[in-house]
Amino acid sequence: MTIHHSVLELIGRTPMLKTQRLDTGACELFLKLESANPGGSIKDRIGLSMIEGAEKAGKIQPGATLVEGTAGNTGLGLALVAQAKGYRLILVVPDKMSREKIFNLKAMGAEVVLTRSDVAKGHPEYYQDLAERIAAQTPGAYFINQFGNPDNPLAHETSTGPEILEQMDGKVDAIVFGCGSSGTMTGLSRYFARVSPQTEFVLADPVGSILAQYINEGTLSTKSASWMVEGIGEDFLPSISDFSRVKKAYAISDKESFLTARELLGKEGVLGGSSTGTLLAAALKYCREQTAPRRVVTLVCDTGNKYLSKMYNDYWMLDNGFLDRQPTGDLRDLILRPYAHRDTVVVGPNELLITAYNRMKLYDVSQLPVMDGDRIVGILDESDLLLHVHTDESKFKDKVSTAMVEKLQVLDVKSSIESLMPVFDAGHVAIVMDGAKFVGLITRIDLLNYLRRRAG
Repeated sequence: MTIHHSVLELIGRTPMLKTQRLDTGACELFLKLESANPGGSIKDRIGLSMIEGAEKAGKIQPGATLVEGTAGNTGLGLALVAQAKGYRLILVVPDKMSREKIFNLKAMGAEVVLTRSDVAKGHPEYYQDLAERIAAQTPGAYFINQFGNPDNPLAHETSTGPEILEQMDGKVDAIVFGCGSSGTMTGLSRYFARVSPQTEFVLADPVGSILAQYINEGTLSTKSASWMVEGIGEDFLPSISDFSRVKKAYAISDKESFLTARELLGKEGVLGGSSTGTLLAAALKYCREQTAPRRVVTLVCDTGNKYLSKMYNDYWMLDNGFLDRQPTGDLRDLILRPYAHRDTVVVGPNELLITAYNRMKLYDVSQLPVMDGDRIVGILDESDLLLHVHTDESKFKDKVSTAMVEKLQVLDVKSSIESLMPVFDAGHVAIVMDGAKFVGLITRIDLLNYLRRRAG
């Protein structure tokens, strides 16, 4: 076993895994586990390549400020390398990026500038345009520009491609990939054009991106829609992109992407990110369409650890309409955490207020039903807690029963949605009952989420 002296030495040489339990039709499907890179994604490769390329070209000096716009893992790859090499790093990221990624970036010393994810290239708040402007306005800063930087595809042409071919014993019939900056596609296609020109390249694209239509129909749309998968899909063609060897593309919805990534974890034990779900869904479609055996490779682009609060969170999936519940036709359809499923976060009347406070913080809720067995005896919200303790912090040790509201305004489960509005106007949450049984709580955001799901 080798002892390494820098985390940067751990980039690349990632494992290849053959799937065993997924339905791959007549094909064999292999997963290149880029999630095994030290920063958790394939973007570690280009982070190292682009920074070292700039060093070799004399474009940056020790201690320089680097600036980049990133909608996915490129920022983490750059942060890993910048931290190891002592550079200041400013990253502009769209506000759809998962909290885990943002926390990770800040913990590694990157300065994070959040911007809008609902605007297209050319808008002053578009993440790439804003990053370029910040670089221009920051003395001595270097704009990395992954979308136009030739050291991006070079990383895959010189490392990822050769690794795949070696691990597959030179037999690769198709590679299914995603495209953000297009570096992976461009670098792999250049390498395989030389060493295995018969290898097919298949694009996995989020619904809303313009790339699948461009590949399948030859039409370059000027209009894109939004999607929630992170790191892949585009509303323009990056200048480093080379789609000449890509003959087929699949447009994959957010829902299918997230559910496929969860299926990968459940069947193969691989915790992949949201773009992994998109690539895997497209790879499975491709495999199942084949009538003869083929050896197909796709990528686990990053680790799912960065998406635990999103696609691996059942409540987030339900909120966004990606998991289905059997409709009841009454107010239960609006309750995210039903008490009968033991999903409701509750507190007991004899527990301490500090316990209630910690529970609110842990589960990110602002009110707790107070349950005596299966009977609701009160409700405690942030304002009740604050009123009780604001003059004497020692009262956090008082029992919940001393601060809870006991006079409850409840709604029957068969009440209309319109009946929620007077409750919300009074500043309360709706306590829903089925006879004497507590069903759950409905908040304003629960109603908004329900209405949005109905609107599609």
